Amino acid sequence: MGVLNLFLVILNDTENDLIVILGPTASGKTQLAAHLAKVLNGEIISADSRQVYRGMDIGTGKDLHEYTIDNQTIEVHLINNKKAGEKYNIAEFQQDFLKSYDKILEKSKIPILSGGSGLYIQSVLQDFWQTQIPNNEPLRDYLSLLSKDEILEKVEMYKTNLSFDKSSKKRMIRALEILEFLKDNTDFIPNPKKEIRFKIFGLNPSLQNRRNNISKRLKERLENNALVNEIKTLLNNGVTSETLNYYGLEYKYVTSFILGEVNYSQMYSKLETEIHRFAKRQMTFFRSMEKKGFEIDWIPENYNLIQKLNYILKKTQNK
Repeated sequence: MGVLNLFLVILNDTENDLIVILGPTASGKTQLAAHLAKVLNGEIISADSRQVYRGMDIGTGKDLHEYTIDNQTIEVHLINNKKAGEKYNIAEFQQDFLKSYDKILEKSKIPILSGGSGLYIQSVLQDFWQTQIPNNEPLRDYLSLLSKDEILEKVEMYKTNLSFDKSSKKRMIRALEILEFLKDNTDFIPNPKKEIRFKIFGLNPSLQNRRNNISKRLKERLENNALVNEIKTLLNNGVTSETLNYYGLEYKYVTSFILGEVNYSQMYSKLETEIHRFAKRQMTFFRSMEKKGFEIDWIPENYNLIQKLNYILKKTQNK
């Protein structure tokens, strides 16, 4: 008997336009989102910066089999819609999200945004007007030749009340790009933000469970050279090693192994460590969202799948 047949609570009406499920890597987001979509007759919008790429399945953890429940395939948006080797940014995600969101609502279904890319999630829940400012490639090329301190000095020359992330050279280049644009376009007015009523649910396994889940999943992905073969295929299809390094984590370290820069043991150990660090950074970002006023309803970890689903349904019902 499918687990969905055991439900005591069925949601027929929701007071939210969007349900969000977030959490660190290997926390069970895909399974929960898929079953929730099955119960609600909803569709999923993926909030993952790498699952948009075709041919990058194992390394990004698409877990496509989990979207089929009781012989019904759940519709998922924003996966496999870009060619591997291309770049994808927040501005594109915002546009793609709104298209998918509107399309789901037109079908009288409930959109479920699910993923671990906190910045992508936050970008569609609040007004990121900076993403509407275009890139300035000549300026970027020039600034890339400067040191981080030199770029910071240029940013601080602007007397502005705007706040920018200065934690990396890349982000400071973007800050200067925005400041230069605003100086030359004083009549700039960002497009109005689309108002979306949303409810955020979070999955937060204990540190030990999170580490165990990550290590177990990595071992499974590397079994029978599955992940290695996926990345070899990408390289053979013309995706450069530099681009795979840009995608990070699995693609960066396995590519290094394939190129003979590290041995298998070194690759495995370094990759496992970096994924653990990545999950920690994800949780740090989610906590920063809470500090900015986003209310995240953390689902009790000891709940099984049915309890988690009922928890969400009860919390999102119209009273």
